[in-house]
Amino acid sequence: MRLKSLILASAFLCCGSLASVAGDAAYSADDIVKFFSEQEATRALCVGTEEECGFAEKKQMGFNLRLNFEKNSAVLQDEAKVNLSAFSQALKSDSLKVANFAIEGYTDATGSDTYNRNLSERRAESVVAYLSSLGVDVAKLQAKGFGETAPLGSDPFDPANRRVETRLVIQ
Repeated sequence: MRLKSLILASAFLCCGSLASVAGDAAYSADDIVKFFSEQEATRALCVGTEEECGFAEKKQMGFNLRLNFEKNSAVLQDEAKVNLSAFSQALKSDSLKVANFAIEGYTDATGSDTYNRNLSERRAESVVAYLSSLGVDVAKLQAKGFGETAPLGSDPFDPANRRVETRLVIQ
């Protein structure tokens, strides 16, 4: 089970701001389940670098499901809700209902460290609350805020840093 969790965790899932067209999700629950089912099918152990073992390619195959937020806000936008609906269906599937996920909030560098940490926690908690309202077991979700600690690029004020990401948790 630990090896399976390690292989699954090597594929980063971050909850996302992919553009949806006319209210459609950027991905389907079936796409998410299929992705993780294919990862579970791998039972080999590789000793070497990520590149030598092929984990780098698997990361590129992962979903880019990043949820972005308006400045100074923890309110989910309609696009995020559409994508979270598809994500919640996948989490409730037989294949993923036993998996645990970290819901990690981040901010840009606009506010103080304390303000940003609190805002990032509220963002993560808003995702957990929304997933809960869709029937996802909150015991499987761990919300945590990281403030401005992990900008996506060189600009700490980039709006893309105002986000929540989701990843599998290794037990």
